[in-house]
Amino acid sequence: MRILITGGSGQLGQDLSTLLAKKHEVTSCSSSELDIGNRKMVEKVLTARQPEIVINCAAYTAVDNCETEKELAWRVNALGPEILAETTAGAGSRLIHISTDYVFDGKKPINTSYIESDLVQPLSEYGKSKLAGEDAITQFSPDFLILRTAWLYGHGGNNFLKTMLRLALADPAQERKVVNDQYGSLTWTASLARQIEVTLDADIIGIAHATAEGSCTWYEGACYFLDAMDVPYTLAPCSTEEYPTPAHRPANSILENKRLKEAGLSVFTSWQEDIDSYVKLYRRQLLDEADNS
Repeated sequence: MRILITGGSGQLGQDLSTLLAKKHEVTSCSSSELDIGNRKMVEKVLTARQPEIVINCAAYTAVDNCETEKELAWRVNALGPEILAETTAGAGSRLIHISTDYVFDGKKPINTSYIESDLVQPLSEYGKSKLAGEDAITQFSPDFLILRTAWLYGHGGNNFLKTMLRLALADPAQERKVVNDQYGSLTWTASLARQIEVTLDADIIGIAHATAEGSCTWYEGACYFLDAMDVPYTLAPCSTEEYPTPAHRPANSILENKRLKEAGLSVFTSWQEDIDSYVKLYRRQLLDEADNS
């Protein structure tokens, strides 16, 4: 199968490229190699590669920066998916697009999760721009799958867990406050890549949620990860009010993979199992990277 991956240099793009290249003809383009907001560039690449499936991992994910860099956020997160939807529709290619939990306002009770049919009401420019991308794909593409995921981490690039590790190693005795009233599911990019692989031949169209099973707060996730890494640290739980950010983040980002489960396609395990596997595979690499940063 001929597959084109956009945003190929990101955490998910790297894991996806490595996994799919084992069985498929994969072209992976970084954002500098393929600007999805440039229609002529997209059309040129699709004409040259003639992919059967396009997987869009490209996104502007600096959530706080989206509040001030709105034009860039909307170009990548909204216009880009619109162009991909129109061009893939014209080429007869299937489009798989990665979206986010931030399309929800997070006001559901913490002991419940969001399913695909729940009302979307984003709080931030990031969430609004990603929702606009979803809407464009729904409007222009006849053959698409939108996968909403959350709280991604991988071995390539930067992420929350790597930041926590770097801070802990820099000064284990220094107390770091971590938000303990926002809930979600830390999701390993390797697991999401496996989930995407399963959907390549599946007869599923529309929107599906795709996150690790179970949930935690940022504080709980950080503690679990640092314990698994076996490094000393001093973290203290705090509220969102104590740690203000430019972008308003949902308190409840817990997604239920309802459609994938109903279709018998879900491959996800618990977020704890994924972190254990992540650490087992990459502990030395993560420590070396943190020491050199």
